[in-house]
Amino acid sequence: MVASSSSLNAAVVDWYALHARALPWRRDSTTAWHVLVSEVMLQQTPVERVTPVYEEWTSRWPTPSALAAEPSGEAVRAWGRLGYPRRALRLHAAATAIRDRHDGVVPEDVDELRALPGVGEYTAAAVAVFAYGHRHAVLDTNVRRVLARVLDGTALPAPGLTAAERAQALGILPDDRSTAARWSIGVMELGALVCTARSPRCGVCPVREWCRWYDAGRPAYDGPLRRTQTYAGTDRQCRGRLLAVLREVEGPVGGEVLRAVWEDATQRERALDGLLDDRLVALVGDDLYALPD
Repeated sequence: MVASSSSLNAAVVDWYALHARALPWRRDSTTAWHVLVSEVMLQQTPVERVTPVYEEWTSRWPTPSALAAEPSGEAVRAWGRLGYPRRALRLHAAATAIRDRHDGVVPEDVDELRALPGVGEYTAAAVAVFAYGHRHAVLDTNVRRVLARVLDGTALPAPGLTAAERAQALGILPDDRSTAARWSIGVMELGALVCTARSPRCGVCPVREWCRWYDAGRPAYDGPLRRTQTYAGTDRQCRGRLLAVLREVEGPVGGEVLRAVWEDATQRERALDGLLDDRLVALVGDDLYALPD
């Protein structure tokens, strides 16, 4: 595999040049702030849902300072129905930190990126690579799945990212910075479009000849049980309903309005308490609620 890595890398880069989707965060005008916004929005959320919200965000807040100048509640409002709305608060906090610590410019150093609120290992690497062209392993779910199949011959990677995976990904990364950046986004796109979790299209895969999983007959995953997420009837759905009411109005909402959107009183109060604890909702009066300032 090591001896063939240059050919494998070239195959990915060439494939990406022909098949890359024209996504808004890949435009020539894209800035590091745009990349950061897109990466946070894309966490656990499909591209088709992110695209319109991303376009609205970057039009309204084209720079970190523009977002930082507004109340955090406006970020929550504009987040809409993307889900996991704490991401909106984290983006607002990151924008504020970028304005205050970095003169409004998104840093390119991975350690400085990771010091921003809500920015973890993957997001920091993604911004450093996709915005600034640095050489780092960018390991999201799609990349990990492709590498697990091609290099290890397993259907899916381990549930949690391991040190061995990091070392393996860095080892196959091209030495040249610009090539490494194209390889990183190419592998990610390959996992999204071809080497998918449930219906991989091995017949059109550009790296099939190097794929140990394909050579082994595509054996089924036999590792630790992987949890699947549900939504209907959960606290997440209840929280979303409550936030939707607050997003749709300017100003405070009475508790009776919130109580009308979810029948289970115990679950509703638990969800509302969670929103208050997470500072996604503020208590602004006697049984009056609003998005945070």
